[in-house]
Amino acid sequence: MATVFIPVGKESIFLNAFERYCFEDDPRSGKPKEKKLTESINHIRLATIRSFWTDNHDMPKAVDDRNYEIWIRRSNNSRDDEIAGFKARANRAGINTTDRSIVFPERIILLVTTSLEKLTQVEGLFEILAEIRLARIPNSEFLDLAPLDHIDFINELLIRTTPPPATAPAVCHLDTGIQAGHPLLTRAIDAQHALYVLPHRNGVDVDGHGTEMAGLALYGCLNEHLNSTDPVILGHRLESVKIFSIQRANDPDLYGEITSQSMSQIEIASSSVQRAFCLTVTSNDGCEEGLPSSWSAAIDGLCAGAESEDAPRRLVCVSAGNIEPLTERINYPSINAHRPVKDPNQAWNAISVGAMTQKTTINDPVVQHWNTIAEADSLSPSSRTSTLWNITWPFKPDIVMEGGNNAIYPANGDADFLDDLSLLTTRMGTGTAQLTTTGDTSAATALASRYAALIWSKYPKLWPETIRALLIHSARWTDKMMEEFPDEKRKKVARLRTYGYGVPNLTKAMSSVGNAATMVIEESLRPYHKVGSEIKTKHMHLHELPWPNSVLTQLFDADVTMRVTLSYFIEPNPGERGWIRKHRYQSHGLRFDVKRPGETTAEFQARISAEAQKDDDNESSPADEQKWTLGSWYRKKGSVHSDVWTGTAADLASSGVLAVYPVSGWWKERKHLNCWEKDARYSLVVSLETDSEEVDFYTEIELKIKSVIETHIES
Repeated sequence: MATVFIPVGKESIFLNAFERYCFEDDPRSGKPKEKKLTESINHIRLATIRSFWTDNHDMPKAVDDRNYEIWIRRSNNSRDDEIAGFKARANRAGINTTDRSIVFPERIILLVTTSLEKLTQVEGLFEILAEIRLARIPNSEFLDLAPLDHIDFINELLIRTTPPPATAPAVCHLDTGIQAGHPLLTRAIDAQHALYVLPHRNGVDVDGHGTEMAGLALYGCLNEHLNSTDPVILGHRLESVKIFSIQRANDPDLYGEITSQSMSQIEIASSSVQRAFCLTVTSNDGCEEGLPSSWSAAIDGLCAGAESEDAPRRLVCVSAGNIEPLTERINYPSINAHRPVKDPNQAWNAISVGAMTQKTTINDPVVQHWNTIAEADSLSPSSRTSTLWNITWPFKPDIVMEGGNNAIYPANGDADFLDDLSLLTTRMGTGTAQLTTTGDTSAATALASRYAALIWSKYPKLWPETIRALLIHSARWTDKMMEEFPDEKRKKVARLRTYGYGVPNLTKAMSSVGNAATMVIEESLRPYHKVGSEIKTKHMHLHELPWPNSVLTQLFDADVTMRVTLSYFIEPNPGERGWIRKHRYQSHGLRFDVKRPGETTAEFQARISAEAQKDDDNESSPADEQKWTLGSWYRKKGSVHSDVWTGTAADLASSGVLAVYPVSGWWKERKHLNCWEKDARYSLVVSLETDSEEVDFYTEIELKIKSVIETHIES
């Protein structure tokens, strides 16, 4: 075996020379000089093709027909001549080409349907080839296909899909039901887990919405999988409780009870499964200022397991609600700032999910002259916000995920949905098309629920509070979001009330890497105790951060980032009067703080003890708060608190202790209820990052923790 280095653009010279040698007849025998070399020329061509492969997905088998993007280098010829020349050569090799092409100053992209083996037979290919990628069939083209063609794509996907285990975590849809017999869904949902609550008579989807959300919750956007040849391993399942139908709507006043019934039903049917509830039904009522409603308070109680001592904690993702009617979206983005998230998004413990978008490309030639509304990496035109809420209430949505874009028809200025700006998913119906597109905040919520289930599939013992913490901890604002709302006081608040903590990153949520290590703590403390006739704050927890001081000292004045997220579930106030004052709505509150450089642990503990006795409504901005992105005043809203500290490695090395401590709530204020005897559990996620690729925090922390564990065992 020999390795040959061929300069870029010289591949054809090597192949031509090699072919001349191979095919030149030996004058003595009249046969090619090297028959074995002649037979292996195809292997060399395929190896050369591989060097041009730049797609993120694995290169398909050489004999498989696929849609490819052929990127050719431009010459001095006209674009039309270059396109016509390639098509003529491709046709002579028996390759089908299309009329679609994209022209750039140095490249022309052409679409072909062929196998890589056949592509190597194109005359002079390597003289002009720059790259090869899989061609992404846009949503609009998928939906133009006949229903039988949908089945072909679906069957091909099913061949390379591994169904989830029977005991896998689940996404439970509280929606219009699911068509459990859809070929892409049927292996992930059991018939006994497709339930309903009255007045509905079965769990079958007749509206389509639930089936669309189920496809997204299981696979994400199907376009990615249908345009790929990669294996798909499903790590979670689907469940459904039908709570809504356009034909048989429920009384909005009953949705708290309906939600409770739904959760109880599925938990009885499958008691041992970890699940993320995906609630995409919302109400317009009672959400203007952020005050809790009976529905949102019910969800807070259900998340906290407040209905009984043995009730489970629950993870609930709620859609932020959409800008409706569709015609209002032409007033984006001002309309979004003036339309509050819908009920029950006031729920502190639920993950409220808004929508952003990266979809700005219209491929369908019929509507290519339409104008997209939102720019990439910004708010989806559908998404509501909490910018009108009173400052005391939580920032909602908590996170944003892809919800698609809308476009304006130039002829009349109306906004509408386009397939290429939406998400491809499963369609309700038999004997008809099996695929459709969807979007808005419901789609974003289905995707967030999917992330939650995927994290649980890797870490099945984590608490619901921890899953919420990891999703929010992994979230980041895009550059566009930061540009829209810079780090100024009022704009910072507007950013939080529009995008929450940003877009979650599943990789960050599920793993640590060398220069970005994450620590997860699940603990409980007793926030209050009775001293004489008074109820006072009791426990605080001090956590020693296992940062490798030797590494931090080496970095010295280099910037490092520490991100902290504290997540816990409050029990809601059982009566409406207290809802005017936020800490009377919450059963208890928890806060975190970090030891300052130069501060002893005893001094830090004394400072935190004093902070715990203060009125939590007071604003304070000490100088060291400037190192935090939000600071204690802004991060204390709700029942999940996340912030980022940025400073030098030397400062962080002397700030290695973090405190979790209680503040006031109705457990403390309503002493006749004896709730001061209750424990409060919490999840704490702390990560350390640096831009330096040479630093390996993870290994150093692992060694430090292992050393501590071994010391405890020996003692």
